[in-house]
Amino acid sequence: MNIIIRRALPEDAYDYAICSISCWQSAYNGIVPDKYLTYMSLEKDQRAEKFRKSFADPKNIRSYCVLCDEKMIGFLIMDIISAEIWAIYLIEGFWGKGCGREILYFAINELKRLEHKEIFLWVFAGNNKARRFYEKNDFHFDGTTREREYGKSLVQLRYVLKL
Repeated sequence: MNIIIRRALPEDAYDYAICSISCWQSAYNGIVPDKYLTYMSLEKDQRAEKFRKSFADPKNIRSYCVLCDEKMIGFLIMDIISAEIWAIYLIEGFWGKGCGREILYFAINELKRLEHKEIFLWVFAGNNKARRFYEKNDFHFDGTTREREYGKSLVQLRYVLKL
């Protein structure tokens, strides 16, 4: 499967918002409360505006579109100063086809190029599929946790990759 990963532009914001909602609703079904996931669809215009502003003035945040046949199938967001991967998401129909690994390697290579010595990211404790994916790609849970509110308090685990 041939995918293209490119920087997100302000004009990508609406598609980015729709893609992010779809990805969240698939990936976090059974983890994040249904009410929260359903409500996301009602906020698509506000989410698109937030993305538009961040793409126009990215500062230290790099946002990328993941495309297949010119259709957005996922996205990547990372902080290039702290070497934190904020988001790697794919639409459910593209899971298990190697696209996620390609996005992850893209992120790792970009952060390596900036001479970071480690990369980290956060995963919901209940997201076993994502945890296995990152562990298979040499990330390790370092024992650090945090709680975030998504309609209920959820625990996130910090995963680290030493470069």
